[in-house]
Amino acid sequence: MPEVAIKSQRVVLPQGEQPAVVLIDNGRIAAVLPFDAQVSCLVVDMRDHAVLPGLIDPHVHINEPGRTEWEGFNTATRAALAGGLTTLVDMPLNSAPVTTSVANFERKLAATQGQLHTNVGFWGGIVPGNAAEVEGLIERGVLGFKAFLTHSGIDDFPNATEADLRQVMPLLARHNLPLLVHCELTTDDAEWKQHDKRSYQNYLASRPKHWEDNAVDLMIRLCEEFRCPVHIVHLSSADSIAAVAVAKMKGLPLTVETGQHYLFFNAEDIADGQTQFKCAPPIREKANNDQLWAALQQGIIDFVATDHSPPRPI
Repeated sequence: MPEVAIKSQRVVLPQGEQPAVVLIDNGRIAAVLPFDAQVSCLVVDMRDHAVLPGLIDPHVHINEPGRTEWEGFNTATRAALAGGLTTLVDMPLNSAPVTTSVANFERKLAATQGQLHTNVGFWGGIVPGNAAEVEGLIERGVLGFKAFLTHSGIDDFPNATEADLRQVMPLLARHNLPLLVHCELTTDDAEWKQHDKRSYQNYLASRPKHWEDNAVDLMIRLCEEFRCPVHIVHLSSADSIAAVAVAKMKGLPLTVETGQHYLFFNAEDIADGQTQFKCAPPIREKANNDQLWAALQQGIIDFVATDHSPPRPI
């Protein structure tokens, strides 16, 4: 017998909102019945409040321990729950220490005690020299591993090289765990520094699309070679969509996310000095972002994740 039934005029279903009764059994949705269905369990009538599945955000930076003033588990999970998110997956940075060893992961797990208001999972990190920690982190339950191909912005989480990835991808393939990759292969170019540093167009030019495209191409090649699940985080360059589509048609274990900021904001609308729009990779032009929308609708881009990453004001 179901434990409880949730009744509402606004149950969110694949076909849209409609009146319905949601049966819950052992903490899971057991059935969705017509609104006037008779049930023999406790009924909670939500009237005209929306009833929808809890959302999952697999890309957040909670920053505890070490940088809890940026945001910690208590406030992050409370805010998530208030917004309808019931599961978060925490990135291996920007906490201090970063989650690149079993010892560091134990410190992070200890910091969660008594502070979680949602489900929380964890990604491990791949940095130069930590390949020996990967197996232990897998045994402790991390869901996969994150690597940067450029400077992460945090000195204690340096970028991995192709050689580093080649060392760990066979192991991840055996465990069928994903390698998440920040895809920018950067090159030294100081020309943009000679221009207005408050200019958004100057910042956009400082992180060109081909940095992303070259990195995505590299990860597709490595994915095909090792058959290791690869996940491209926060894709912003629409020029990589065609390569991703071809890789998926080949059956490679490749997935891609983009961010809501790449879909809803456009470089043309960002005024100089609006640092709240600064991110890496950058928010690009409307024509580019329209192509991201189309790829999301076609299933070439698999989902949207926030990359929620709060720092303190500078």
